[in-house]
Amino acid sequence: MLRVLACLILFAVAMPFARAETPLTVFAAASLRDAMEKIGAAFQEKTGTPVVFSFAGTGTIARQIEAGAPADIFVSADIAWMDYVDTRGAILAASKRNIAGNTLVMVGPHGSAPLDLSEAALAARLNGARLAIADPETVPAGRYGKSALGYLGLWHSVEASLAQMDNVRIALASVARGDTPLGLVYATDATIEPDVSVVATLPGESYAPIVYPAAITSVSEHPQAQAFMEYLEEPEAKEILQSFGFVTDNGQ
Repeated sequence: MLRVLACLILFAVAMPFARAETPLTVFAAASLRDAMEKIGAAFQEKTGTPVVFSFAGTGTIARQIEAGAPADIFVSADIAWMDYVDTRGAILAASKRNIAGNTLVMVGPHGSAPLDLSEAALAARLNGARLAIADPETVPAGRYGKSALGYLGLWHSVEASLAQMDNVRIALASVARGDTPLGLVYATDATIEPDVSVVATLPGESYAPIVYPAAITSVSEHPQAQAFMEYLEEPEAKEILQSFGFVTDNGQ
């Protein structure tokens, strides 16, 4: 009897630790891959809780969240998709917070010369080839890009010459491989790919502010979900985001 009681006590004591070791699952925009993986490793070192990620275009993961995918945290590349899952009850609205910002650039293969953002210069650089861009209808980077090109009076001249990709990292890879001579990506993407060069920076007034909101999903029961959200606002996580070129609320 005493042996059974001792086993039950040991089992009860061990249960919290077993729960704590259950991985926290984060669905995040593809453009956050490098920064979030480093943040996940830092969070695990601090808390002992492993973090696993699923990265894709924001529209893709938003629909997965809507369908009840087993994610604990959703990090979007724009407010629109976060609002989309919020209105469908797929996240905990009170948990939403903005964690980072970004900017848009045009890239070419490594060593490419700077590009004047004019219709003639863009046509000459493309020379009949295509401009790599994330899907303007579903992916935030593509939406921002379409807005910027429209503001500059360039959208109608390139609309028929787009190589539309499922997410911004695929657009980046297309340029890095030399498949396309130009790509419209986030500034942070350009910093992590040695085989591309920034040829132009899109003016900030040409697109809405790029904001990355995060939230806990409605299906999450992970005991560390709130702790991870709080960690995203700690100096350590902000420094990681800044090291990859993201802007945080202190303006760096």
